[in-house]
Order: sequence, then C-alpha cells, then structure tokens
Amino acid sequence: MFEYHGWITLRETAVDDHNESRLRQIVDDLRLRIAQMASPYLLDLRWMNGEPFIHLGGHSNHRSSPDVVGLFEHVAEVAPGSYGLLHVRDDEDLGHENEVRVFRLARGAVTEHTEGLLSPCVPKLEDPFDGNG
Repeated sequence: MFEYHGWITLRETAVDDHNESRLRQIVDDLRLRIAQMASPYLLDLRWMNGEPFIHLGGHSNHRSSPDVVGLFEHVAEVAPGSYGLLHVRDDEDLGHENEVRVFRLARGAVTEHTEGLLSPCVPKLEDPFDGNG
C-alpha cells in the first residue's frame, strides 16, 4: 500500500522580491509536467490569491506512477524558493514499513524524516494484527 498527501507553495526564490514573469513560466512548465504524469489521484496546480500551489494525494497498491517524490525533487531544482511537505506511507519501504515518512521541500532541497505524530503506524494508527480476526 502506498498512500501520500502533500502540498507545495511555489516560489521562484526565497527572496520575496521575485520575477513574476519567471514564476509564471515555471508554473506553466510544471503544469505540463503534471499533465504528463496522468495521475488518477489528486494532483492539482492552481493560483490562489496571487500565489501558485500544488496539492496532491493518492492511495495505490504499490509505489509506482505518479512519481510524487520526483515531482518534489524537480520543484526543488526549478523553483528553489518553494516549500512544502509530502507525507508518505509505504508498507513496501524496507526499514520504514511501520512509519509515515515526511519529505520536506525547503530552500532547494528535499529531505526525508519520520513523522513522529503518526509513527509507528502500529499502534498509533492501527491495532496490532493478532491473527484471530
């Protein structure tokens, strides 16, 4: 099972005084990339109150398409002022099967962490399997 939920605030740079036309070009390029990802799940890029945002979420049997971590890494590269979080639960991720992982996008880098509020999944989110059900 591969479950993910995330958001990105798109910014060209970490400086508030950014190039509006450059940001619009980045957003247009990202819109094309998102369209090519062809996700059956939530994958939305939109402007709200003059700022661009990406929202995403999904739940599939296995980690496969769309490459949501790859999207975060791409945004880090093309728009290093962007920031956001991606929460992932992947029961096939060896060594992390019982964790919710958080990918943090900030200042042009994506880092991976254990989400302490939701991990370990058993017993914080689910009861242990006892075989008697």
